[in-house]
Amino acid sequence: MSLYVAKPYHELISEAREAEENNELEQAAKIYERAIKSEPHEEQPYNRLMIIYRKLTRYEDELKIIRKGIDTFERLYQKKSERLLGKNQSVARLSNALAKSLGQKGKKAETAYQPEPIAKWMKRQKVVEKKLELD
Repeated sequence: MSLYVAKPYHELISEAREAEENNELEQAAKIYERAIKSEPHEEQPYNRLMIIYRKLTRYEDELKIIRKGIDTFERLYQKKSERLLGKNQSVARLSNALAKSLGQKGKKAETAYQPEPIAKWMKRQKVVEKKLELD
């Protein structure tokens, strides 16, 4: 087991970019993983890691990072929503009614609109799942 010196997020991103430029994709992937652990709500390392895994044809790993990213950002947006709405039920009802009237929520109260990067990653997830079915 190797130990890493804790580095600031921006240093990790710089190292990962450099590794990518030098075509050291495995090393770049490891560094992006560390960047995600350091700052889980930053979109860039998820995107780069997805691309690297695609280049390496590691579709299972790509799918895992897509799902992790979607889950992380859904929880983030849920927490933000709960903080904004608080315990005020009338505000929550008005917000839901407005979202439905704007077509952002379906009839079964499932979200029809997903903020970025979730929507983009959901599309990517479907593509990777199809690739895995073909293999």
